[in-house]
Amino acid sequence: MSTDIYFTQENLDTYLKELGKEFRKLNGTKIPAEIILIGGAAILANYGFRDMTYNIDAIILASSAMKDAINHVGDRMGLPNGWLNADFQKTTSFSNKLLDVSVYYKTFSNILVIRTVTAEYLIAMKLMSGRQYKHDLSDIVGILWEHQKNGNPILLDSIYKAIANLYGVNAVLPTISKETIINAFSDGDYEGVYKKIRANEKQAKDILIDFDKANPGELKEESINTIIELARQRQKKDEEK
Repeated sequence: MSTDIYFTQENLDTYLKELGKEFRKLNGTKIPAEIILIGGAAILANYGFRDMTYNIDAIILASSAMKDAINHVGDRMGLPNGWLNADFQKTTSFSNKLLDVSVYYKTFSNILVIRTVTAEYLIAMKLMSGRQYKHDLSDIVGILWEHQKNGNPILLDSIYKAIANLYGVNAVLPTISKETIINAFSDGDYEGVYKKIRANEKQAKDILIDFDKANPGELKEESINTIIELARQRQKKDEEK
């Protein structure tokens, strides 16, 4: 996907408004549609700590006309293919219960209802994903940070309850996710922890880019954490020389 186009808190509603208009034109006014924003788009809709996301992950509850509406808006506004997609539903962080815990955001063209996910459930999803090279871990701490600033701190117990509700009481989180949430609550300086994690995420992404350049076609999802860890160990040894 092209990195020339991205979504921000300022332009998110513009694209959703256009989508509502296009869907209404294609589908009529009798049958409404519903989209639940997930991940980065949900962060943008509810918080201010994150600047952008490169695509909109969502749960899409609509007629087949929605696919055409998404493509038409994308073509007209110069957006990449898949600018709004439901691929998230193939990942480990998806749960059917997200439909039940989502909350109302806005309605466009009296036909397209947009919903998002609340703080504890966003954190639960990010914890289940736990990708070091994306925004997963920093998003977790960013949400904690904003709620702390607003005088509405999130309790660790409420996060554990959200995890159990979405994934069951025996849900197994990635080790990096468990360490992140425990360390964040133990430290308490969410701003400092957020900045440190963002730096680590950028470093991890650079490591994977370099690896892919040096070893085309060999980068596999199951080996990503090992590649990152080995690269960091080599870097540490080089710094100690």
